[in-house]
Amino acid sequence: MHDESGALLAGLTVLDLSQFLSGPYCSLRLHDLGARVIKVERPGDGDLSRRLYLSDTEVGGDSTIFHAINRGKESLALDLKSPADLAFLTKLVQKADVLIQNFRPGVIERLGLGYEQLRAINPGLVYASISGYGEVGPWVMRPGQDLLAQARSGVMWLNGDDDQGPVPFGLAIADMLAGANTCQGILAALVRRGLSGTGAHVQTSLLESLVDFQFEVLTTHLNDGRRPPQRSGIRSAHAYLSAPYGVYPASDGYLAIAMAPIGQLQDHLNLAALAPYRDDAKAWFGERDAIKRIIAAHIVGNTIDHWLGLLEPADIWCAKVLDWPELLASDGFRLLDMLQTVSRDDGVTIGTTRCPVRIDGRRPAVDRAAPLVGEHSDRIRAEFDA
Repeated sequence: MHDESGALLAGLTVLDLSQFLSGPYCSLRLHDLGARVIKVERPGDGDLSRRLYLSDTEVGGDSTIFHAINRGKESLALDLKSPADLAFLTKLVQKADVLIQNFRPGVIERLGLGYEQLRAINPGLVYASISGYGEVGPWVMRPGQDLLAQARSGVMWLNGDDDQGPVPFGLAIADMLAGANTCQGILAALVRRGLSGTGAHVQTSLLESLVDFQFEVLTTHLNDGRRPPQRSGIRSAHAYLSAPYGVYPASDGYLAIAMAPIGQLQDHLNLAALAPYRDDAKAWFGERDAIKRIIAAHIVGNTIDHWLGLLEPADIWCAKVLDWPELLASDGFRLLDMLQTVSRDDGVTIGTTRCPVRIDGRRPAVDRAAPLVGEHSDRIRAEFDA
């Protein structure tokens, strides 16, 4: 049982029938906060993300992505087409607090494991479903995959410069956001269950999560005549923000500059070419490409430290763009204590991140690596068959 000090969800049991990223990310955060997570996997190959390689690196026979998102969980190997295994899973459901699944709509019901079917045997169950595009409509049976969800969401038109076409995020943002949203819904449902004893069905999708992710700019779009987003033609960092917002090459790296009055930049950069735009706030957006070109041509002529020395004392919001080695070596990162090493009984060790949430000043720690397929099957069967 995962019961470190500050484990708010200690004593709760989560059955995670999901795979890939969205559901497992949700159950990872629940585990970080103290819940016991039993990961139900197919015998043999297990979760498909065990073979989802982000590079040519594997640890203990599994991909690093599987290790990152499944640390600390228990693995129970069950064949959901086997009546005996389904019967045992039903025993688990009777004693579980939360169940998470991300099968395509209709599949879980055909297995006899839909919400209405399981609520009948455990009325207090908090049941979470993650889909690609919801449960109705023409996209329901399309693959619920991150890049494809990004493609349908409009989010690709917010990244990159105006002449680049659609630019996807370089992370599985749909999966991560859907997992985070599901976790929020589960926690709220657990609060209600604590008050009334009643469970709930928590539902979201990759597409709904990406739409919510864009709520600020979509609200603008819905109220400005539905004009499409217009990215900068140069150094774009946000389709809806004016100059100087962007990332600029210096002589020895890159400098990010956020919101700042152009007049203030002119003064502190000693950049006379900005004078025509100094007090014309409308031009900061309408003429942002011209303004950014002036700033870019100036910034490239000196070092990051030079520009930080001028801008930071003036409270102009800026930062050096760090790569991972620089980030990991920095005191600002080191003092956050966000890294840990987890291990497994077969000698596998892996470096990974820690929970981003601190409880009463302490960050939850999990020292167990992701499990082997069915690593805990015998123990779980003995426990729940009793």
